[in-house]
Amino acid sequence: MAGDGASDGLTPEGAPLWEPSAEVVAGARVTRFQRWLRDRGVTTGTYDELWRWSVTEVDAFWSSIWEYFDVVGERGDGPVRSGGPMPVDGLRWFPGATVNYAANALRRAEQAPDDTAVVFRSEAGGHRLLTYRELALHVAEVRAGLAELGVGRGDRVAAYLPNIPEALICFLAAASLGAIWSSCSPDFGSSSVVDRFAQIEPKVLIAVDGYAYNGRRFDRRDVVREIEAALPSLRATVLVPYLDPAATTEGLRAGVHYTDLPRTGHDLAFEDVPFDHPLWVVYSSGTTGLPKPIVHGHGGVVLEHLKALSFHQDLGPDDVFFWYTTTGWMMWNYLIGGLLVGATVVMYDGAPTDLWGMAADSGVTYFGVGAPYIMASMKEGRRPGEELDLSRIRGIGSTGSPLPPEGFAWVYEAVGKDLLLGSFSGGTDLCTGFVGPSPLLPLRAGVIQCRGLGAKVEAYADDGEPVVDEVGELVITEPMPSMPVFFWNDEGGERYRESYFDMYPGVWRHGDWIKILPDGGCVIYGRSDSTLNRGGVRMGTADFYRVVESFEEIADSLVIDTGRLGQEGRLILYVQPASGAAVDDDLVSRLRAALRSALSPRHVPDEIHEVPGIPRTLSGKKLEVPVRKILLGTPVEKAANPDSLANPDVLRHFTSESAS
Repeated sequence: MAGDGASDGLTPEGAPLWEPSAEVVAGARVTRFQRWLRDRGVTTGTYDELWRWSVTEVDAFWSSIWEYFDVVGERGDGPVRSGGPMPVDGLRWFPGATVNYAANALRRAEQAPDDTAVVFRSEAGGHRLLTYRELALHVAEVRAGLAELGVGRGDRVAAYLPNIPEALICFLAAASLGAIWSSCSPDFGSSSVVDRFAQIEPKVLIAVDGYAYNGRRFDRRDVVREIEAALPSLRATVLVPYLDPAATTEGLRAGVHYTDLPRTGHDLAFEDVPFDHPLWVVYSSGTTGLPKPIVHGHGGVVLEHLKALSFHQDLGPDDVFFWYTTTGWMMWNYLIGGLLVGATVVMYDGAPTDLWGMAADSGVTYFGVGAPYIMASMKEGRRPGEELDLSRIRGIGSTGSPLPPEGFAWVYEAVGKDLLLGSFSGGTDLCTGFVGPSPLLPLRAGVIQCRGLGAKVEAYADDGEPVVDEVGELVITEPMPSMPVFFWNDEGGERYRESYFDMYPGVWRHGDWIKILPDGGCVIYGRSDSTLNRGGVRMGTADFYRVVESFEEIADSLVIDTGRLGQEGRLILYVQPASGAAVDDDLVSRLRAALRSALSPRHVPDEIHEVPGIPRTLSGKKLEVPVRKILLGTPVEKAANPDSLANPDVLRHFTSESAS
C-alpha cells in the first residue's frame, strides 16, 4: 500500500480475492444442510435462495436447526413461536421446550471423550490441554462445589476472571445448574465491575488473585476485596490462584479457595430449563451511564451458535478454533460456543504480541481477531504466511470494527490464498454476527459476503423503507432466537424498547450504517449515531479511517463531526502518529489532499490535531459518540466512564476548545 496515502494506492472496494472451489462448496457443512433439507422437500440451489427461505419461513428454519443438529433437550410438540412479533412484545421461542447449554457443549465427552476440548496458552508461556472427558470431570466437580455454596436455578454467578480454563469450567458448572453467568475481565477497575455486577446481585463471585499483561504482573486482590464489599448479595467469594499459586483468601469476608471447593459429588448432571431461561448477562460498553445488562437464553444461544459456527464458519470436530478476546467481550461467549460443534477451542491470556506465532504452535484452523490487529500486522510489514507454518489455517475471522479493503487484500497477500476471510458484523446485543462469511460465495475486498441465515437484515432509508445498493440504517425485520430475552431490572421492557425499537416500531434498529448490494453482499460504514454529515452528504466513519490510516505515519485516528440538526459543525480529525513519526505540515497537507481525492472536498477536516492515543473501550471500539459530546461541552466525567476504557488517560486531550 502506498505510504503517501494517495487514493490510487488503496485497494478497490469489490476487488475479487477468493472464490470457493467446487470441492469446497461440495464439502461445506451448509451444503450438507441443503441436501438434508432437499430430502425433506425444501430445495435451495444457491445461498441466496437458502437465505430467503430462512427469513421467510422463520418457524420452519429454526425448527430445522433444532432437528438437524439433534439438540440435546426436549423439543415438545408446541409451536416454534408464540406471543408478540419481537421479544420485547412478549415473543417466546419454543414454548414448552427444555434445554441446557452445558449439556449441548459437553455432549462430546460421551461421543469422543479423548478429543481435545481446550488448548490454553498464556503470554508467559503457560500451556495446558483438556480433553472433553477432563473438562466434563472438572465441570462436575465445580458444579458440586457451587451447589454446596447454595447456587441453584436462577442464581447469579459473577466472575472476575481472565480467559483461562477455570473461567470456562465455572461457566459450564453454573449453566448446568440453571444458574446465570456474568463475567468481567480482571483489567476492569472495581467501579466498572460493580456497575455491572451490582445490577444483578450475584450469590457467588469467582475471582483471580491477579493477571499478567505485556510482561507486567497485576495483583488484583485489593480490587477483589473492593468488589466483594460493594456486593452485599454475595454468599461466597471463590479465589482462583492464577498469578500466585500460594495466594490465600485473607481479607475476603466470605472467602473460599478454588482448590477447597466442597466437591462432594462428581456426577455430571444438567438442570432442564425452559428454552428462554437466562443463560448469561452480558453488558453494553457502559461508556455513558450504567451498562445495559443484556440477558440471553439457553436455547437461543445454542441454536444461533450452532448455525453460525457450522454454516458460516464451516467449523466442526476437526477444527481448532481461536479468537483473541477477554471474558469481558461477547466474543468470549462466542469462542466457547466452539464446544457446541465439537471443536477444540484455544483460550489465550495475555497481550496480543504474536498471535500468529501462537496460532502456528497450537495448530489453529480458524484464527479470529479484531480488525485492528489485522491492520496493525499489515502496517508492521508482517508476512506471517511466509514467516510461520500457518498451513492449517483455513479461515480467518475479523470483527470489532469494519475491516477496510486493504486489510482484506493483505490477508490474501501475506497470510495465505487458500482460506476464507470472514469479516463479521454483529454485537453483544445478539451475541453473534448477523452479517458475515459463507463458504459458498466469492469474496471481494471490503465486502462482507452475506446476511446470516435466519437474520433478515435490511437497510432502511429515512422514510423507513428498505433500499438496495444505498447506505441506510441497519435493521432486522424478523426476530432471531438470540435476541435478548430481556434486560435485567427492566420492568415492562422500556429500556429494551428504547434501545432497539424506538425509531421503527416492531423493527430492530442496530445503530450501524449498511449498504446491501444487489447480490446480497454487505458493506458496514460505522455507527449511524456518529455519522459525518457534511453539506447534506452523509458518510460513515469507516471510509474516513480507511484513507487516514493508510498513511504509514499514522497509527490510529478519530474523526468527529460536531454538527447538530440544522446547524453545520466542524469536522475535526485527531491522529496518533506511528512510532518515530510526527504530524508536521507536510503530513497534514498530504492528509487533506488524500481525503479530498478519495472522499470529497466536503470531507476535508477543518482541524487536524496530534494526540498520544485514541480512546477506545475495553473491547477495542473507538469512542466516537462520547468524544463528540465532550467537544460539544459535556464534561469528560459525564461523557465517558473511564473504567470502561482501555486508555482513559488520553481523554484529557479531547476538549470542547477543539470544537470552538
